[in-house]
Amino acid sequence: MKRPGNLIIGGGVTGLAAGITSGLPVFEAESVPGGICSSYYLAPGGGRRLFEAPEDGEAYRFEIGGGHWIFGGDPTVLRFIASLGQVKSYKRKSSVFFSKTGLYVPYPIQNNLGYLGKDIAAKAISEIINAPSGTPRTMAEWLEMSFGRTLTEMFFAPFHDLYTAGLWTKIAPQDSYKSPVNLSIAVKGAIDKTPPAVGYNVTYIYPKKGLDALSRKMAERCGVNYGKRAARIKADKKEIQFADGSGAKYDNLVSTLPLNKAIQMAGVRIDEKPSDYTSVLVLNIGATRGKKCPDDHWLYIPDSESRFHRVGFYSNVDASFMPRSSRKEKGRVSIYVEKAYANGKKPGDKEIAAYADSVVKELRSWGFIGKAETVDPTWIDVAYTWSAPGSGWKETAMRELEKRGVYQIGRYGRWTFQGIAESIKDGFFAGGAFGRS
Repeated sequence: MKRPGNLIIGGGVTGLAAGITSGLPVFEAESVPGGICSSYYLAPGGGRRLFEAPEDGEAYRFEIGGGHWIFGGDPTVLRFIASLGQVKSYKRKSSVFFSKTGLYVPYPIQNNLGYLGKDIAAKAISEIINAPSGTPRTMAEWLEMSFGRTLTEMFFAPFHDLYTAGLWTKIAPQDSYKSPVNLSIAVKGAIDKTPPAVGYNVTYIYPKKGLDALSRKMAERCGVNYGKRAARIKADKKEIQFADGSGAKYDNLVSTLPLNKAIQMAGVRIDEKPSDYTSVLVLNIGATRGKKCPDDHWLYIPDSESRFHRVGFYSNVDASFMPRSSRKEKGRVSIYVEKAYANGKKPGDKEIAAYADSVVKELRSWGFIGKAETVDPTWIDVAYTWSAPGSGWKETAMRELEKRGVYQIGRYGRWTFQGIAESIKDGFFAGGAFGRS
């Protein structure tokens, strides 16, 4: 086999960005670029996925991994994204939805205590003020020490139990910036219900023609080899084998593979328990709009009967997610529903079908949808990554791979949380470091 020098594995936005700045070949498992950050289309009543919008526009737009909105990011990266096609900007509208009572509380809940009533608001403020000091070891400890017992029992505990698939009591705290605690803002929200918007995703952008258009434009700027699913990394021979039987040699391998998968493929043994992760089953649903369908972009839900933790409304963000004939009257709705599973424990086809029926029934009972016209499940094996308190697994794993010429980049490669813009930036840096001289 010809030795091409350095290679990039994974044609998601991180790998594509690395390919653009380096000129190195990119190997992608699927037949289209973008990874989980890619859109697809389904006609009402249709079952075949289309990876470009039909000419008549009569299709729902969905995304492989649910709603991927581009938040934050370096201005230069955002400028790059805009240079590839028009983007639109949005202001976040999201809530906590208590389905048993029908109560909506604007996100974040700790800044909107006035919606919970004076007694609960006063108790929650007191608990935040008198929170014990110290360093929490687990996410469960961090939540109660940050928000107090009342809010934890009411929302944070049941939601995070669903969100982490039960892992929240043993994983270390992380991503505290997602739900910041500010006493003065909490007090303001308890009194007048008009606190300032806070958090990492107060505003965000999205490509006017969809993430699929962004990914295709990025792929046009680099050389992508499709249908090349990595199966094994022979680190001693500096060779990667693909599921189709082909292979390629490398000097350095720039990998966007999930860190746990890369370790396994490379046959690297680490004397420490691997860190936990959660997989997510995303149901993409196209339906007629129910009479009680909210205007939120997404909802955090702590008490669903079907045990999903989030419902997002693509078409509340932008009408282009609906079939063209429905965009003015908004008689339809395009939805994604997320349910977490611990460490890749994927349900079988019958269980997924039964779950999908349960979700449609529950959403209909809430008045969110009428008739479901298409229900399409997608599975994200590694969706959210966690660490155990005091664990050094991630650092050891990356270091051992680097010794073998394998460099992990991106959200899943580096086992961290970051958005699309930050992932593109990560890819640009890696491409600059490993590009041909």
